[in-house]
Amino acid sequence: MKPWETLDTAQVPDVGDVTLARRGEEYVLRVRGQTLMSSRMHGSEEALAEAGCADLVSRGTGRVLVGGLGFGYTVRAVLDRVGPGVRVTVAELLSAVVAWNKGPWLSPLARAPLEDPRVSVVESDVARLMAKNPTAFDVILLDVDNGPSALTHPDNQGLYGLDGLNNAARALRSGGTLGVWSAGPSPIFQGRLEKAGFTVKVLQPHAHGNKGPRHALFIAKRQR
Repeated sequence: MKPWETLDTAQVPDVGDVTLARRGEEYVLRVRGQTLMSSRMHGSEEALAEAGCADLVSRGTGRVLVGGLGFGYTVRAVLDRVGPGVRVTVAELLSAVVAWNKGPWLSPLARAPLEDPRVSVVESDVARLMAKNPTAFDVILLDVDNGPSALTHPDNQGLYGLDGLNNAARALRSGGTLGVWSAGPSPIFQGRLEKAGFTVKVLQPHAHGNKGPRHALFIAKRQR
């Protein structure tokens, strides 16, 4: 088996080492040595975009906020499903991840979604961005860390706590959709969503097509 090749490493305050590595055709992103994502498994990210943006497909207009850029698969899936009048804002806290997605290593993986004129990238914490934009979005898709059930950084807990979910609800327009990716199911988190005023549906797609582990998607509708 080929060894992993480290392509680049960034030192991020309050986060630590963030590393992009490659083995053959596979890329992985590691935070403090722990694998956060792999380019081999992105089926559930695409399912998140499909379920979260279902109401926008026929409308042709709207605003989508994607929290967490990753390897660009969620953003690409949104762009492939919505019309030319939809605008997509991507909130990514790590500037290195944005740079890698614009560069030759990661840009081809999801067909260069950041080059689409419908997309704007904000290098910011997604919670802060939501707080600054009340009733601004029709859809918010959160794919930050490993979701509410398997955090690699404790600071991200606030995003998935009740205060964070109330923050997301305020950033949505009436009837809007919050989609949350998670490494696994969490009845506690589902109850928290319901307490924040959402009607919740839980999906469990495979990580890669019809294979691989199942992840959990929380598709939550803000009540009108």
